[in-house]
Amino acid sequence: MNKKLFAAIATLCGTIIGAGFLGIPYVASKSGFIIGLFWIVVLGLVMLYVKLCIGEVILRTKGRHQLTGYAEKYLGKTGKILMFFAMFFGIYSALVAYLIGQGESLSFLFFGNIGNTLLMGIVFFALMGFLTYQGFNALKKWESVAMIIVLSVIFLIFVYFSPNIKLENLSGFNPSNFFVPFGVVLFALLGTAAMPEVERILFREEKLLKKTVVIGSLIPIIVYIIFTLVVVGSFVQIPEVSTLALGKIFVFLGIITMFTAYFSISIAIRDMYRFDFGLSRTKSWFLANAAPFILFLLIQIFGLASFIQILNMGGIVAGGLTAITVLLMNYKAKKFGNRNPEYEIKINWLIIILLSLLFIAGVVFGLGLFG
Repeated sequence: MNKKLFAAIATLCGTIIGAGFLGIPYVASKSGFIIGLFWIVVLGLVMLYVKLCIGEVILRTKGRHQLTGYAEKYLGKTGKILMFFAMFFGIYSALVAYLIGQGESLSFLFFGNIGNTLLMGIVFFALMGFLTYQGFNALKKWESVAMIIVLSVIFLIFVYFSPNIKLENLSGFNPSNFFVPFGVVLFALLGTAAMPEVERILFREEKLLKKTVVIGSLIPIIVYIIFTLVVVGSFVQIPEVSTLALGKIFVFLGIITMFTAYFSISIAIRDMYRFDFGLSRTKSWFLANAAPFILFLLIQIFGLASFIQILNMGGIVAGGLTAITVLLMNYKAKKFGNRNPEYEIKINWLIIILLSLLFIAGVVFGLGLFG
């Protein structure tokens, strides 16, 4: 496989597969596996379409931007504000969730319980603060290795636990909880902030962007289905960070996925401050790292929210707002872009309205489910 293509796919997968998928078995167990599977497939395909729309916007635009910059170009100041809020809310929600998830996973790994979540979260934050300051070159090197590790561990989990799968665990169906998985699954499928980084990796080989998005979006869908099938099918009591149910060896999976995802999105928001708001590298790095760390401390000290609550809120608010804004950006970019793209995606007002209604329904029925 082309080295740039592999690196780009790894970056996209590494950003998508983060803390979110660790919460999918928990919410799928509440609604029933079939409903959880439905949302993984439906939202997976919807977000594949959204990422293809982002890719076309990037290819139609000269210059380097993050999503806020593209939104400003095609939707004006209002578009930039909407995208900034979506990225700010979504990325900071993700970073806080990763700090909580890593804190619990590292505490469980080293101490056999989650009693040292705060301490381990602080240790993880210190490590990631150093690594994210190293920047883009470090991202390319680590993502490829991490993707191979993640896929290998998922395969091992399937082989090890598949004999324990019980059909009765998979037959549950609770229509009253139909929208329970929506926010967490959507959160787990986002990864939109990585798209400008993916295009940078493919510099001078932009024709590979469509293939990158398709492969890089389908791999997480398959991984989520296998992982949810194994965990829901094998266990009755499933913790919010589901790898904690699998034992210390497989807790390593959660640690690796959250490591790579934290790395990618913290760099994405750092670059948003740099390229779209003109801040220095140091100031951008500080803003990208300080806020989620302070929120993590407050949440842990005062018990303000759980892992699943953060995933649900982040997915519903940031995911829906990002997707709707991207669809509008793509519609405008087809008319006002200043570069001929390597591919085009079909879009019209019917598609925009139908998908917008889906995300609005997610907000209406999804908020407050984990209060």
